[in-house]
Amino acid sequence: MDKSLHGKKWEIHKFGGTSVADSSCFLRVANIIEDRLGITNSSHSTSSFPSSSFPEEKKEESKDLNLGIVVSAMGGKPKVTDLLLNAVTAASQRQSDALESYLSLVESKHINCLSTLPLDSSTSTALITKMKNDLQDIRDILRTVSLLKWNASRISDLVAGYGETWSAQILCALLSHRSSLTEHTFLYLDARRVITVNEEKDGKSFFVEWNMSQEKLQKVYEQDVLSSIGKEKKVHFVITGFVASNTQNVPTTLQRDGSDYSAAIFGRLFLSQGITIWTDVNGVMSADPRRVPSSYTLTEVSFNEAMELAYFGAKVMHPKTMLPASITPPIPLYIRNTFQPSFPGTRIYTSSATHSNRDKCVCGFSSIDSMALINVEGSGMVGIPGVAKRLFGTLESKGVNVVLISQASSEHSITFATTLEMAEVAKEGIEEEFRREIENNHISTVEIQKPCSIIAAVGDGMPTTTGVSGRFFTALGDAKISVLAISQGSSARNISAVVYTSESTRALRAVHAAFRLSHTSVRVGVIGMNEVGLSLLKLLEEQRNKLRSRFEIDLMVVALMKDGMEEKEEEENGRIVTLKEDGEKHNGDLDWNTCSITMEVYQSLTASTEATSDNTVAKFTPGDLSTLPQHVLSPDCAHNIIFDCTGETNVGQYHATWLKSGVHVITANSTGLSGPIKQRNAIDAVLNQHGRNVSYLREVTVGGALPVVRTLHDLLYSGDCVHFVDGILSVSMSYILYRIAPPPGAKAGNAFDEHSSNGAFQGVSFDTPCLFSEAVKEAVDLGLMETDPRRDLSNEYTARVLMVLAKELDDLDKCYDVEKIQDSSDQLFLDDECNDINTLYTKVNALMKERVESAAEKGCVPRHVSSIDAKAGTIEVKIVDVPLNHVFAITPPSCECVRFFTERHRSYPLIIQVNKFCCVCLPDGSLSFLIICYENISSGKHSLTIHIFLTTRIKQHTGTFCRS
Repeated sequence: MDKSLHGKKWEIHKFGGTSVADSSCFLRVANIIEDRLGITNSSHSTSSFPSSSFPEEKKEESKDLNLGIVVSAMGGKPKVTDLLLNAVTAASQRQSDALESYLSLVESKHINCLSTLPLDSSTSTALITKMKNDLQDIRDILRTVSLLKWNASRISDLVAGYGETWSAQILCALLSHRSSLTEHTFLYLDARRVITVNEEKDGKSFFVEWNMSQEKLQKVYEQDVLSSIGKEKKVHFVITGFVASNTQNVPTTLQRDGSDYSAAIFGRLFLSQGITIWTDVNGVMSADPRRVPSSYTLTEVSFNEAMELAYFGAKVMHPKTMLPASITPPIPLYIRNTFQPSFPGTRIYTSSATHSNRDKCVCGFSSIDSMALINVEGSGMVGIPGVAKRLFGTLESKGVNVVLISQASSEHSITFATTLEMAEVAKEGIEEEFRREIENNHISTVEIQKPCSIIAAVGDGMPTTTGVSGRFFTALGDAKISVLAISQGSSARNISAVVYTSESTRALRAVHAAFRLSHTSVRVGVIGMNEVGLSLLKLLEEQRNKLRSRFEIDLMVVALMKDGMEEKEEEENGRIVTLKEDGEKHNGDLDWNTCSITMEVYQSLTASTEATSDNTVAKFTPGDLSTLPQHVLSPDCAHNIIFDCTGETNVGQYHATWLKSGVHVITANSTGLSGPIKQRNAIDAVLNQHGRNVSYLREVTVGGALPVVRTLHDLLYSGDCVHFVDGILSVSMSYILYRIAPPPGAKAGNAFDEHSSNGAFQGVSFDTPCLFSEAVKEAVDLGLMETDPRRDLSNEYTARVLMVLAKELDDLDKCYDVEKIQDSSDQLFLDDECNDINTLYTKVNALMKERVESAAEKGCVPRHVSSIDAKAGTIEVKIVDVPLNHVFAITPPSCECVRFFTERHRSYPLIIQVNKFCCVCLPDGSLSFLIICYENISSGKHSLTIHIFLTTRIKQHTGTFCRS
């Protein structure tokens, strides 16, 4: 007979307090154990619990497998261990009623559990009797505590350990009862018979006596197994966690998270094939899911990574748990969820995927809150030996634990982090120790910054990946996070930054997204729920999944405003549609259906009233243009955007205010940059001061779908010099003048294009000219103009577009305003000429007919041409007679065309021409936009530059175009 327990295959499974909180939890644990052992003939198996905890290959290994099952005290609310410790405290304070109340809760908790478990009555009675006898022993012990008013740690250790003995005995009895007809035998093992620790004199630390513990375990195996049972049955131990004995055989505990440590110790003693920690989470997370909803379970991490994450706030496992498992030969650790046993969880072993995947060189982020940062600074510290020794010696004498240290190479200052409650103690101790230096101004400052949090990036792949620190701190900078202190060890496995606690959640989310561990969340607000805004909302919804998968951006629509009208003018327009709860669930998982306002949600809400609406996603919120950013901004999200889809001057007045609040503004509204000089200067001032943190994207204010502004920027940034810009910038005037003076041969050209493109080109041509008034009416019907055309024909829109372009050319706009451009332009008629529109049509029809005939005699057609002469500093809007073969003459109706005459493009100008409404056409014929993401991966930077080009093509029954 093999007398060595190492001749068998062992696995350790540890179940925490939440896993054995009540009778249903005990049954779930029993199912998991039976599933691992392949016990299928148990007459008591519970079908209501899943039994697919392990893959098939694991089940094949179960034939010769022995288990060590480590159990914590019953958890839930209240926890048994807490109740026992509270009873000790109550006894030391002679609070007899409270003491009895705690012990009664302990008794009722276990009796309720046993009464609902499928055990025979004799077994239940024996367990209850044993527990009551133990409780009487506890009362006897606490009577002495009460008499002496003495709460010794030895007493607390002894009493606290009872909870594990009861839960282990209950589980052992349950497993024995359910497997009575099988070859498996379950034995109860009190860990105090095996685990032996050598305690330090301070009573706060200890180390395991491995040789002594190994000898005790072998002795237990020989006595309890070989002598009593034999080898014909498979023996499994159900072991108490948390408790141990010292070298004098006095009961003690393994302190915080002792049950996990117990499992790791037994894993080493048994030389097990694996140690599985069963808890109430799916594994080690890439970040705290309560603060980073898009965090996820890591499939594998290394021992070093797990230690770092655990030390810096990850609650899954204590760092000391990894120590026994990481000793050679290493034993893999698994973190799994008792309540989702089919989930594979996290494997902790010698290495992880962070070594091979550059983008995933960081496995996760964690944080420690409730910290204080203490800075000791002074010129008298420079070059003086022993200052650091005196500083940290003082902290040790005061019992202050230093979590993080940062020192400048100049030795002018030493900064360290400690807990909030010890900050004042540390400061007083330092001031006392360095009293003379402070009096002589050799030390100028002993300063506390609080409350703070430490954000840590952890990954074994960090030392071999360049640019990790750059990406980490760039992400914090982009999120507007102030970094108070930095610390990194020479192993480069951990980069830590101290930030204010108020910014810690935003910091976690920013760095988590920067290393591609989650999507970059962008909160979006839209003002102007007209055809443009509604189409944008629809497209954001349709393209959201594609943007998340392809660009790792999640655009969440969080606020909508119908227009910029004041509430007093129309009550509904003064309200903002906002999300109810931002879609974040209490379990940390995002419900993607409720974290963004969709077209359906908006329409259902606006179709009802606040009183009758049953909308669970969005709600009406009082507000106006000044408060809109408040509903878009979030302290936990670094990227916030407002889309201005209006053309209203009162909305443009708020662009500077929105930018100053920290919101990016993407505008199709040109009134912001073409308004009064004071308004334009305000926008310039904000961009000059905050331009690194906010963007003012106005591409679509000029030319709609045409990349006019971007092209102009590219020319200027490349070192070219722009001398002259002209073009057809009014889609309505483009249509009208083409209709009254179509170029000859347009139909033949369209026919050729349709043939050569195999039908991909579908042109629109008009061979027969019409009257000016008829062309205007057609434009109105197509939505290209206002119902009253005088507003469009006054060149106001074109003047505003030119003001935007002029701003890009050495601030040429400073010398102009909209009214000045209008006054000097060729206007077909003025508002004050006549109140009767029909009379105006008659006069203009004759005028334009004469103009067309005059141009035809010269072989030309009239076209509406806008221009900016950068050299002369002039801006003009004119009706110009252009040759029939000129690009302006053949520009199709409702199209725009812009030419750039530069130093490099003198002979042949750079021309941009496109149908304003067909830059990107989606199948639904709605609003379309293009997002270009710039990711500079080579430099380690994961920053997002978003340019959104808006165009519209509203689908109508006639299939024609409508107004932008």
